[in-house]
Amino acid sequence: MGPEWQAVWLTLKLAGITTLLLLIIGTPLAWWLARSQHWSRQPVSALIALPLVLPPTVLGFYLLIVMGPDGLVGRLTEQLGLGLLPFSFEGLVVASIIYSLPFTVQPLQNSFMTIDQRLLEVAATLRASPRDRFFTVVLPLARPGFLSAAVLTFAHTVGEFGVVLMIGGNIPGETKVLSVAIYDHVEALDYASAHWLAAGMLAFSFIVLLSLYSLNGRLQPGVMK
Repeated sequence: MGPEWQAVWLTLKLAGITTLLLLIIGTPLAWWLARSQHWSRQPVSALIALPLVLPPTVLGFYLLIVMGPDGLVGRLTEQLGLGLLPFSFEGLVVASIIYSLPFTVQPLQNSFMTIDQRLLEVAATLRASPRDRFFTVVLPLARPGFLSAAVLTFAHTVGEFGVVLMIGGNIPGETKVLSVAIYDHVEALDYASAHWLAAGMLAFSFIVLLSLYSLNGRLQPGVMK
C-alpha cells in the first residue's frame, strides 16, 4: 500500500473508531443533558462545546501536556504499562474523541429534546421500565439525531488537522492522516498531489452533507417520499 493510501486508510480507521466510541459515550451524556434540571447541566454543556470555539492547536497543546510524561494522564498510562499516548494511534483516538465530542452530543441532545414526554408517560403506564422506554420509544424517534451525529462526527474527524498534528505528529503508517499528508505536499510545493487529495476530501465532504440532508428529509414526519 502506497503512502497516500496508507493515509486514507488511517484516516477512515480513525474516523470509524472515533464515531463508534463517541456514539457509545455521547448517547447517555446527551440523554442526561436533554432531561436533567441539575445546576451542573450548563457548565457541562459549555465544557462539551469548548472544541467548537477553541483553536485546535490550543486544545492539542493542552492534551499534549496532560498526556505527556509529566501530565496526569501520562503518568497514569505509564504506571499501567500502556506507555505514553502522544505520537501514537491510540493518542489520536483519544484526542479525536475530545475534539469531536460536540458533533455527537449536540445533535443527539437536540433530538432527545424534541421527543414528546407524554409518549414516555404512556409507556410507563404500560409498565415499561426506563430501559425499555429508552430502547423502544426514544431510540426509534431519535433516529435522525443518531444519523446526524454519526455522519457529522465521522466527517469532522476525517477533516481534523491541528489536533492530530499536535498529538500524533507525522509518522507514516501510524499517525499520518489525510489532512497531514495534504499539508506535507503543500509544504514540499507538490501541488499536484495536494490537489488530488484535497479534491477527494472536498468531494467526500459534499457527498456526506448531501446524503445527510437527504436522509434526514426522508426521516422527518410528514415529508413526501
